[in-house]
Amino acid sequence: MDLLLTEDFSRTNRNCIQRVIATTETIFGSDGNGSDNENEFGGSAMAKERRIIVANQLPIRSHRDLVSKKWCFNWDTDALIFQLKDGFATDVDVFYVGCLDVEIEVSDQEETAQFLLENFHCVPTFLPINLRNKFYHGFCKNYLWPIFHYMLPVLPNIGARFDRNLWQAYVSVNKIFAEKIVEVINPDFDYVWIHDYHLLILPTFLRKRFHQIKLGFFLHSPFPSSEIYRTLPIRDHILRALLNSDLIGFHTFDYARHFLSCCSRRLGLDYESKRGHIGLEYYGRTVNIKILPVGIHMGQLDSILSRSNTAVKIRELKDEFDGKFLILGVDDMDMFKGINLKFLAMDQLLEQHPELIGRVVLVQITNPARTHGKDIDAIQTETRSIAQKINEKYGKSGYDPTVLISGPVSTSDKVAYYTISDCCVVNAVRDGMNLVPYNYTVCRQGSSVLDKELGFDLPRTSVIIVSEFIGCSPSLSGAIRVNPWDIEAVSDAINLAIKMPETEKHLRHEKHYKYISSHDVTYWARSFDQDLKKACREHLLKTYWAIGFGLDFRVVALDPNFRKLSTGHIMSAYKRTNNRLILLNYDGTMLPKSLVDKTPSNEVILVLNELCSDPKNVVFVVSGRRKDCLSKWFSPCEKLGISAEHGYFTRWTRDSPWETCGLSMDFEWKKIAEPVMELYTERTDGSFTERQESASVWHHQDADPDFGSLQAKELLKHLESLLINEPVVVKRGQHIVEVKPQGVSKAKVVEAITSTMTGKGKAPDFVLCVGDDRSDEDMFESIARSVSNRIVPSLAEVFACTVGQKPSMAKYYLDDTVDVIKMLQGLAMGSEQSPKFTDFRVCFEGSL
Repeated sequence: MDLLLTEDFSRTNRNCIQRVIATTETIFGSDGNGSDNENEFGGSAMAKERRIIVANQLPIRSHRDLVSKKWCFNWDTDALIFQLKDGFATDVDVFYVGCLDVEIEVSDQEETAQFLLENFHCVPTFLPINLRNKFYHGFCKNYLWPIFHYMLPVLPNIGARFDRNLWQAYVSVNKIFAEKIVEVINPDFDYVWIHDYHLLILPTFLRKRFHQIKLGFFLHSPFPSSEIYRTLPIRDHILRALLNSDLIGFHTFDYARHFLSCCSRRLGLDYESKRGHIGLEYYGRTVNIKILPVGIHMGQLDSILSRSNTAVKIRELKDEFDGKFLILGVDDMDMFKGINLKFLAMDQLLEQHPELIGRVVLVQITNPARTHGKDIDAIQTETRSIAQKINEKYGKSGYDPTVLISGPVSTSDKVAYYTISDCCVVNAVRDGMNLVPYNYTVCRQGSSVLDKELGFDLPRTSVIIVSEFIGCSPSLSGAIRVNPWDIEAVSDAINLAIKMPETEKHLRHEKHYKYISSHDVTYWARSFDQDLKKACREHLLKTYWAIGFGLDFRVVALDPNFRKLSTGHIMSAYKRTNNRLILLNYDGTMLPKSLVDKTPSNEVILVLNELCSDPKNVVFVVSGRRKDCLSKWFSPCEKLGISAEHGYFTRWTRDSPWETCGLSMDFEWKKIAEPVMELYTERTDGSFTERQESASVWHHQDADPDFGSLQAKELLKHLESLLINEPVVVKRGQHIVEVKPQGVSKAKVVEAITSTMTGKGKAPDFVLCVGDDRSDEDMFESIARSVSNRIVPSLAEVFACTVGQKPSMAKYYLDDTVDVIKMLQGLAMGSEQSPKFTDFRVCFEGSL
């Protein structure tokens, strides 16, 4: 299934902003908050820094004037993506790409787009209503969003199951967004910042269009644990798409940890933490991980608090609830906000503490549901039912214990409720972030202007009861954290809040306010923007190549001098040289690592024998495997040299004796190391210990990725402490922990062989070294050192080649083991005693 655009994606140098031609007559009106920069699309304005913010919905409010019938637009100042622009420098232009909150007739769409671009720097994506319903209500809200909040559709009436048609709609909408971004982007200079789960695969389309695009992504919802995430049929597509970003942001470490675990389990990727930054190495690119919870807009709240109508509303509410301990909840109406659980806790509180009847009121403001369905209807019905029963059970004339206010409620009214409430309860069973406690804290702090309007000072105290399953919980260290499913615990927490001394409330409030005021939305946006710049600093220092089809597309970032080994180049050098050294790793180089049977194929034996039969060649297999295995496997190769166990044992031909590297033969340390390895093998399912003559290796490639990695770290520390006085090196490699004598490495093999050849008057004038893993990098580095030290003549033809396109000390690469064998067959054909390969075809790409 081809899900990607088919245009030529190599074009990156283009002026993507076209000057908008004003129409002679506009059908639109503005509420006065649009841009008034007349020169924004021409001349020097193009040199300004720009950020393209992409989200499902534009930060625009739309309505049609009832009299003139014109569409009117103004900024939605409550929208996070509008507020974040204050975190950028004043000379940065901000453009937005997203959908409008209304349906625009097809005949008006072109002019609407021109108007919004000219006046608001907004690029609307117009989606057909059927496509939008499938995308948003079908796939996003009914399938993806519940799973990201840990609800699996195990039964037909619980959530929605995966629907290929809805997934196709999701893909189509993400492609439409990509096309809209292409209309406005200057890929050499602009930074793109994508928001939330509606656009998870958008990075793939953009990375395919512009390989060096500067791209950040922030997920505002939870990222589920791998046990939940791997139930998605399109799990790998989403992971690879996110990894096409340069920087991926999460609110909490838990969300980032789950994402990293999924990358490890599904794609085999490991992450590293350096100087406080987490990075994933992905095909030569470092994908950075950012952990920072979003904040609120302090300036907006201060402005609302300073309005006279806010003070009037506060007085009204204070009179209405005078003498009551006011508990406030502000939540969207959805199944994960735990409103019904909050009401049940209120019921239990009044039942266990009847003295509080008449003294405590729970005000619950519910914002309108963002989608529709049986789940929403059920939760609304249950919430109203519980509230009604509580009021009937404990209410009396002039007193209702619960007040349920169905939205929409204006921001200024919410601010008034925040300001007078003694306690705020956020009881969600799962939520990405939730900024209600932040808003509550700032409103309780008030302002000097508000104090003057009210005629008295606000108390500057607050109590927050917060669910441990929401993103803001870790940052609210002074809050009372609860498990929302434990009704009794929530009830006890409310009672604790009621009885809490004023001094304690004040201290908790000060602690929260200090954090919230210093980590606002501008701090969050500025920090993400700075990290995105850092993540993109090396874009121009690398060469990018595309691999993969459809949603498996990704780019490989390589050193500009790193290129594919071409047939013509190596064959020419091979034919004109006389003292050739060929060094070959085995597993992963001549034989795929995925094979269980490691015995070399007849094809491998044949090509090695043909290369060895040329008197100008010295051919060695250099492997970490045991010498008895290698001897058995390569017994048909009479003239083949073998270096086993990373160079501890070496022989030049089948009939020559094994030589050691000259180090001590004392292996008493094995009596210490191997019992410890066996202990970890016993405790780690899927692991095993390999006993070599010179080394001991603990393997965990078949163990659980996370547990195996954890055990490997512990084993490494354990062995290092036990063997600190022994002449050995303890190393951790790819899925292994290895103990071997000091001074043993594949680099020493290269030095020994080249020195021996030089001592015999046959200094190599052609060196081919092919390998695929970390230990082979030692060979590549040694060869480069040998050339610089004149052990290998400076005029020698040197081909250090890794298998797979990845960062390496090697100058060349081949794609896989098949290409390696074909290349060796090509060299054999050029030898003095040319073989007769009956099924031989060579097909290599030219140099890059």
